[in-house]
Amino acid sequence: MRVAIPHTLDNDTVRQRLKSRSHEIADHIPGGTVRTEWPSEDRMAMHITAMGQQIYAQVDLEPGQLVFEVPLPPALSFIEPMVAGAIRQQGQKLLTKD
Repeated sequence: MRVAIPHTLDNDTVRQRLKSRSHEIADHIPGGTVRTEWPSEDRMAMHITAMGQQIYAQVDLEPGQLVFEVPLPPALSFIEPMVAGAIRQQGQKLLTKD
């Protein structure tokens, strides 16, 4: 699943906000955990555990948009619309000024 969130910020600002607020992602996954790392300057990798499933996702910083790539396993595919909506809503909140 690919979810793009448009923004008008420069990538340095986006990167700083994601790094300072990435711990908030787990707050929106009931019973889940999230571990993040930055394998490159413009990519945040996420290891998500939720509903007994392991998901490896990534967030790419592109000019004018933040792109979440979340490959949902078949056991969770039925919740894709709900997950995409939550990513759009919470992704925007991660970008807002502290």
